Amino acid sequence: MNGGKQEIQIKRVSCRKRSRDGLKSHLTPARKRGGHPPCTQQQACPKNWKLSSIMADVPSAEFYSDSEDLFGDYDSLLEDSSLLAQLDSAEQTERQRSAADQPTAGFTSLRPANAAAPCEDVLTDSILDVLGDEPFEDSQPYLPASQHQFHQEVHGDAQRTSPHAGDNKTSTPLRDPVAKRPRPAAARRSVTERLKKTMLGNAAAPSGVSRAAEMKEAAVSEEIGVATRAVETASGAETADLGPFFGLPTKVKDLMFNLRGIEKLYDWQETCLNLDCVQQRRNLIYSLPTSGGKTLVAEILVLRELLCRKKDCLFILPYISLVQEKVRGLASLGLELDFVVEEYAGSRGRFPPVRRRSGRSAFVATIEKGHSLVNSLIETSRIQDLGLVVVDELHMLGDGSRGAVIEMTLAKVLYMSKSTQIIGMSATLGNIRDLQTFLKAENYTNDFRPVQLKEYVKLNDTIYEVDPKEEDCFRFSRPLNFKYSSSMQKMDPDHIIALVTEVIPTHSCLVFCPTKKNCENVAAMICKYLKEEFLRHREAEKGVLLRALRDSGNGAVCPVLRRTVPYGLAYHHSGLTSEERKLVEEAYSSGVLCLLACTSTLAAGINLPARRVILRSPYVATDFLKRSQYKQMVGRAGRAGIDTVGESILILQDKDTKMAKTLVSAPMENCYSNLMHDEGKGLLSLILSLIGLNITTSLDQMKDFLCGTLLFVQRKQLCVETSLTETVQRLVGLLEDKHLITVTTESHGGQTLQVTKLGRATYKGSVDLSYSEVLYRDLSKGLEGLLLNSFLHLVYLVTPYDMIAQCKPDWMLFFRQFTLLSATEQKMSAAVGVPESFIARKAAGQTVRKGVNMEQVRRMYLALVLFSLLKETNLWSVADRFQLSRGFVQSLLSSSSAFCSCVLHFTQELEELWPFKALLTELTRRLSYCVKAELIPLMEVAGVMESRAKQLYNAGYKTLSHLANADPAVLSNTIENLFKKQANQIVASAKMLLNEKAAALQEEVDELLTMPSDLPTAAKTQQPV
Repeated sequence: MNGGKQEIQIKRVSCRKRSRDGLKSHLTPARKRGGHPPCTQQQACPKNWKLSSIMADVPSAEFYSDSEDLFGDYDSLLEDSSLLAQLDSAEQTERQRSAADQPTAGFTSLRPANAAAPCEDVLTDSILDVLGDEPFEDSQPYLPASQHQFHQEVHGDAQRTSPHAGDNKTSTPLRDPVAKRPRPAAARRSVTERLKKTMLGNAAAPSGVSRAAEMKEAAVSEEIGVATRAVETASGAETADLGPFFGLPTKVKDLMFNLRGIEKLYDWQETCLNLDCVQQRRNLIYSLPTSGGKTLVAEILVLRELLCRKKDCLFILPYISLVQEKVRGLASLGLELDFVVEEYAGSRGRFPPVRRRSGRSAFVATIEKGHSLVNSLIETSRIQDLGLVVVDELHMLGDGSRGAVIEMTLAKVLYMSKSTQIIGMSATLGNIRDLQTFLKAENYTNDFRPVQLKEYVKLNDTIYEVDPKEEDCFRFSRPLNFKYSSSMQKMDPDHIIALVTEVIPTHSCLVFCPTKKNCENVAAMICKYLKEEFLRHREAEKGVLLRALRDSGNGAVCPVLRRTVPYGLAYHHSGLTSEERKLVEEAYSSGVLCLLACTSTLAAGINLPARRVILRSPYVATDFLKRSQYKQMVGRAGRAGIDTVGESILILQDKDTKMAKTLVSAPMENCYSNLMHDEGKGLLSLILSLIGLNITTSLDQMKDFLCGTLLFVQRKQLCVETSLTETVQRLVGLLEDKHLITVTTESHGGQTLQVTKLGRATYKGSVDLSYSEVLYRDLSKGLEGLLLNSFLHLVYLVTPYDMIAQCKPDWMLFFRQFTLLSATEQKMSAAVGVPESFIARKAAGQTVRKGVNMEQVRRMYLALVLFSLLKETNLWSVADRFQLSRGFVQSLLSSSSAFCSCVLHFTQELEELWPFKALLTELTRRLSYCVKAELIPLMEVAGVMESRAKQLYNAGYKTLSHLANADPAVLSNTIENLFKKQANQIVASAKMLLNEKAAALQEEVDELLTMPSDLPTAAKTQQPV
């Protein structure tokens, strides 16, 4: 090679040609790096070939490439076989010389032992040896993916073959040095082979990892890093802008546009996100009208916590449907931004959640599940991992027992973690300062609405506009000039048909009705007087909807919906099954349905706006509307981006005029603590969990904790008859009487509070204290003769106690179904206190003198309904057989699955109830889905109901993996009535669930393989016995 030196001159022909001075790395020869060569020409290294001489001392040869360089921004080696030949020749020569110098070496090295120190650019078996004295990591950001792979492979081989690597610390046992044998030359992969493999791989897939993609990923990582540092020092920062998109990388802004269509935030949203308290992570309550865009602000704060501060987040929502909708909405963001979205609703959720070493979790939970989650984090000393808690509908603090649970949750977070930020979204309240004091929060209020709202009332034949500034609150707007026939006037005295036909079918309309039956009647009445042109409006899509409804009912369709859907109308209330409700909501959102007759629960559920909202009456059942309920309903008027104005019309009778004036002009209601609700049941439950979690172990500590509750802030209004201290002492005595805690008097006079096993099981199972004792008694008695060849006995034990009061058995039906049971099942019924003779006498109309516990009888009746459901999995036929509404059966099934999950956690804390641990795990799963076993994996995906699962299964998507790897476009085209947006959400949710399960398994593996921190050492084990 010395005799015929050739110079290779590589010329790049590219529009992106630029100076490479800034890109020089360890792959660049020393002379090109601008440094002095370690050996001058006079200082020849007789046994070492220098990379710099091989790369430079050759005659000129020019090659051009009109495509992107093979190695990104480095000079291309494309088509240059001469260089590879020279490298191969040089390497073979060096091997021969090395073999001659060291014939007995166990490891063939190309670096002579007596090499001069300055001669470092030596061609060796590993090209990384050349770079050994300089940190390779510094150059990695500038290397394309193929060169990364090349260096990792070579570097890895060098480490594996080096006898001194890591000071003999290795995971593989060292062989006896005597047994070492020289490795054949043919088994070694030469530098040439590595270069060939890397170049061929890079050429075959030039677009696998583009330079632009790498730069973009690097930019995103850099932005997250900048935002993280900014968040950490935010308290001292003068500027509120922490990064490109409110402290988040630009990628988040792009995702908001691509996934949500959000191009720009409203002014109030930008102002709120730039508040000092938000930048400094202080607690915040913000209040806006319905549809003002409150949720987006919370989501941005959640993303900032997950990505920048690397903390988990808890998002608390009031209803299961809202939780599932939020899980679907966040799944796509989670996949793109590498965080996990976990659902905690019904029977779903792990306690405590899986601890993740990499990546963080967004927990989306109902009120009750959120409380259980916080308890589990406190118990495992992980509450500090929770960086942010967001509570939607914070004003529900004043809503009975559920409000008490919200207060307990927030009080525990405030007391146990000073670093957790709390964000509350609330309707406007009259006493918002009380909530601010409780949460140590600031308040931001704005009356912004994306669409102007005009409120009207209809009185007799006149429409009045609501104007609180007027003396009578109402200002004349227009008369009604509808021409009704006498029969039509009799059917529709309130002119609902005329009011709705002003907007439908071109625009949408919601009609709020006081009762469920009234919803169905109003929808049916309107259809009778609509013109035939309504039938032709989106006719094909309405046909698809009817088929979907038929599939969801296993061939049955509600008679009212069968009549109203062709006109584009439907009703919406709790009497629908969850699947029917979802289909109706989706059809309304897409415009297939133009009118819904609904109850007030729709206003508190998922966002379904309308051009016009009509309130059929100022009542909910028999109760006059509250100001908050009224505002929530009329707030649905006006669709952002579609309408320029929204209208609400409240239909009044003369007798309601005075109260209606108060309704539309009165200030918002106040929000009060509900810990004392129902004779202090909430406070009783709080005290038990505080003792069980070792948050408080004495009365003094208990008082200290309660100083941080809303109840303490409002004690002057709520604790009038007895002081809070006296109430606490009374409730502690009550818990002791129930054998849930023990009170021990210490020598110094103080008292120590400890939870019993039953008490621990009660609070960990989230079991109502009213039922804990009877539940334990029923489960203990059940073990004496547990029936295992049928689900009936287990189903009876998990039938919710709070549903019993709603059950009124049809005795003839009860007797007929009872006779269909097997002999062992009838014997089991008698064992729990419901004998056949009693049911037979009641069915015959005879008087029963023998005392029988009617609660047990009604519970057995409900258990038979659930037992039939598990056997048939057809909700419609079971509802028809027992003469119950399908909505009630659906509610019974949902409540039972949730209660079964509670009973499972209850039994896990009591050793004597160990057989139930395995039995109830499977029953919880069966009750949660109530479908054939093969459909359960598909129904675990948020938003997939039974009929959709059947469609997916029949189309070949039979597992979670099938769904996670599906193409949304193909899925949308394959499955009937599945829109592209829904397909995207289903696939994203499936991927998120699959990732979550895989991560949970990986965490278990890591935990198993982690060396124990308390492993005994030699010093410990050699102690005398």
